[in-house]
Amino acid sequence: MNGLKASAGEVARIVAGSARLREKTDLMVCPPATLVMRFVEAAAGAVAIGGQDCHAEPSGAFTGDIAAEMLADLGAAAVIVGHSERRALHHETDATVRRKALAAWRAGLIAILCVGETRDERAAGRTLAVIGAQLDGSVPDGAAAARLVIAYEPVWAIGTGLTPAAADVAAVHGFIRDRLRARFGAEGEGIRILYGGSVKPSNARELLAVADVDGALVGGASLKAEEFLAIAGAYL
Repeated sequence: MNGLKASAGEVARIVAGSARLREKTDLMVCPPATLVMRFVEAAAGAVAIGGQDCHAEPSGAFTGDIAAEMLADLGAAAVIVGHSERRALHHETDATVRRKALAAWRAGLIAILCVGETRDERAAGRTLAVIGAQLDGSVPDGAAAARLVIAYEPVWAIGTGLTPAAADVAAVHGFIRDRLRARFGAEGEGIRILYGGSVKPSNARELLAVADVDGALVGGASLKAEEFLAIAGAYL
């Protein structure tokens, strides 16, 4: 819940500074729904724009919610579903997240589906069990690389400055890859797995070099163009 209409200037700066980056990587910014159209206009097709959440239904008496079709109508290419804050603060279940992913596909959007463990779950040695259950319950059948991205975000690392060791990230991403491959075959091999959790310019190169880390889900560092571009620059 950050950004006013003047924030479109940050997108314009991202576009202006990303020509070389776009030769090697895909860039996307996911603002609040109030800014999606303005960001689409500012991005001018050079950077993809996505939404932060959607309702499972295409329309109806759901005051304050936004449908995936509405995001698509504004020019969005994707939508985040199952972010840890939605799961924790809005009590979204795996079944809810699954319905939202299906809604994204229905509207022609890529579903960026988040999974991750809390600090207590990690301390109890339940990281892989928790993530496995989230994958099983949240990811719909028929997943394909062209319309699904998985984002691993250790909840305890979001906005805290804490970051898992590279070996820990590799273990979780490898586990996710194995589960996707086992369930979806060749499509599971191609589904991108992003890492999210206190990603910043100082640690991006190390994190993005980890096996099966196909990109980053950037939080606070995405609010400033120079930090966002510095993270993406780890690919150069």
